[in-house]
Amino acid sequence: MITLGPIKRRVLYVTLFEIFAVMLTTFILVVLSGSDTKQSLILAVIIAITAVVWNFIYNTLFEYWERRNKIKARTFKIRSVHAIFFEGGLTLVCLPLYMFWYGVGIWTALTMEISLTMSFLVYTFVFTLLFDKVFTLPYQAIAAEKSA
Repeated sequence: MITLGPIKRRVLYVTLFEIFAVMLTTFILVVLSGSDTKQSLILAVIIAITAVVWNFIYNTLFEYWERRNKIKARTFKIRSVHAIFFEGGLTLVCLPLYMFWYGVGIWTALTMEISLTMSFLVYTFVFTLLFDKVFTLPYQAIAAEKSA
């Protein structure tokens, strides 16, 4: 295990997550669109940048909403609403991108988005699980030593 402080860990997480996400997205877009790798790679990078910016904006607004409504815990219901609205907002941005970039209709673009979203559910779970096993926070390392 590698122990990192919170800021370094977050930066590393986002960096590694997005590098692998671009590779995964490129592969899926090549398969779904029948386009070449270069064309899909460029769009994958645009989508990754869009997702990072949207994530920052969305989470800032969501946390403001939580404070304003005095939400004390992120329950299953709150997490579910958070995820649905995050993905919904990202979908609203990505659909026109697919349509413009590949010259496809709404249904083909929607198929691309659904395929990517389903793939990212699995990818995010596996990536986070592996990342947490390799890169720990200081308090997690202490707890692991005590339980060993």
